[in-house]
Amino acid sequence: MAVRRLLSSKFLEKVSKNYSQATIAGFPSFVKIVEVGPRDGLQNEKAIVPAQTKIEFINKLSETGLSVIEVTSFVSPKWIPQMADHTEVMTGIKRHPGVIYQALVPNVKGFHSAINAKVDEIAIFGAASESFSKKNINCSIEDSLKRFDAVLEEAKKTNTPVRGYVSCVLGCPYEGEIDPEKVAWVSKKMLDMGCYEISLGDTIGVGTPGKMKTLISTVSRDVPIQKLAVHCHDTYGQALANIFAALQMGISVVDSSVAGLGGCPYAKGASGNVSTEDVVYLMNGLSIKTGVNIQKLIEAGLFISSALGQQTHSKVAQATKSSL
Repeated sequence: MAVRRLLSSKFLEKVSKNYSQATIAGFPSFVKIVEVGPRDGLQNEKAIVPAQTKIEFINKLSETGLSVIEVTSFVSPKWIPQMADHTEVMTGIKRHPGVIYQALVPNVKGFHSAINAKVDEIAIFGAASESFSKKNINCSIEDSLKRFDAVLEEAKKTNTPVRGYVSCVLGCPYEGEIDPEKVAWVSKKMLDMGCYEISLGDTIGVGTPGKMKTLISTVSRDVPIQKLAVHCHDTYGQALANIFAALQMGISVVDSSVAGLGGCPYAKGASGNVSTEDVVYLMNGLSIKTGVNIQKLIEAGLFISSALGQQTHSKVAQATKSSL
């Protein structure tokens, strides 16, 4: 067993050493990974995860080299009971230098609660689908933008960076395919309000590489490519292929969730976010730097999977674990 553990560790080390090689032409030399596991990954878990478990989980993620961790969501416990401990978690974590600790906020009230808990930056969550917007945040796209505008105004007063999410960019569980022009319109609105970055979310994981390229080509006419990120779900097993296509288009920011935690509650058969371990393994194989230690990432994923009483959804973690 010890020999297998050593072989597994050395194999991951070898892949990581590709950092020293020249990046493949056409790809970014560095990709920023935004870890969304603690928030997007856990928010729909039916059993309440203890705050101390969440804190330990985030502390482990902080030691991996990740530069951005989405910690929690400052929403009403009535809507998302799993995030009711947002203040306790945000104030209880051990903050590492160089790590940005982010939280999702739905409105001005949530913004002030987040600021009082000392978040580094906030995120707002919109949609490119009218039906999904009404189902998910109980208002139209236009009304959601007005609500976000008020949040952005408050953020400017405290110099708090704001990141914008646009969901259902490649498909909606109620409306089917979404026009890329609609995605571009919502993204531009968020950018003009003051969001420093727009994350394009394939919320139900129906996208394919060709559609991803078309989407980014359309949206980047209104939003500079360096201000765009992708957030892929793996429902149809296309997440890594879609990320690869996004890299080819110039994207250099990728959202992911350790152990593949999460998933859209409205997407039939949704298997969750693309796993951070698998994304980092892909980047290592392309000689793209992330600054993330994949072994520590795997350990953090196995920790939270064990706490949830489930198997990790990361293919890399499964393969590594099976060789031990």
